[in-house]
Amino acid sequence: MSIKDKLINYSASEYGEDYHKVVLEQYKLFVEMTDRISSRRQTSNSFFLSINTALIALIGYSEIKSLFSLPNYLNFIIATAGMILCYSWFRIIRSYKDLNTAKFKVIHEIEKLLPISPYDAEWEEVGRGKNLKLYLFFTHVEAKIPWVFFSLYALIFLVKIIFSLIPCN
Repeated sequence: MSIKDKLINYSASEYGEDYHKVVLEQYKLFVEMTDRISSRRQTSNSFFLSINTALIALIGYSEIKSLFSLPNYLNFIIATAGMILCYSWFRIIRSYKDLNTAKFKVIHEIEKLLPISPYDAEWEEVGRGKNLKLYLFFTHVEAKIPWVFFSLYALIFLVKIIFSLIPCN
């Protein structure tokens, strides 16, 4: 079943004279909700970035300040929790990407019922995402950040294991 088949419940003749006005109002509401999803996505990224920055800073600070040295087991726990947090962050980014992709497919379909199609025209102008010189998907950049933090946590984990195996004199 196509998006159009799922989207349109009544034709203009079946619905009546307010059809186009109702379609326009629903379109405006849907676009607003799509924008809110993007805002939530940014808030989510800010949250995860803050938590990861704080955890890495805590581990780093504990290493350079001998007065405040975390025991190795706590570093293992923080590193493991950080890796789990990063994987969760990555999955949330992917979910938001999939949701936005679906929402814009619906927006493009609704625009076929309207006199103008600004989102479809904009998408066409940037090569429908096929030309990286015109458009680079935000998700491609955004999704790399959790893996950078994940790598830092994995490195911390491995370094702590190595140093815990070396006897201290």
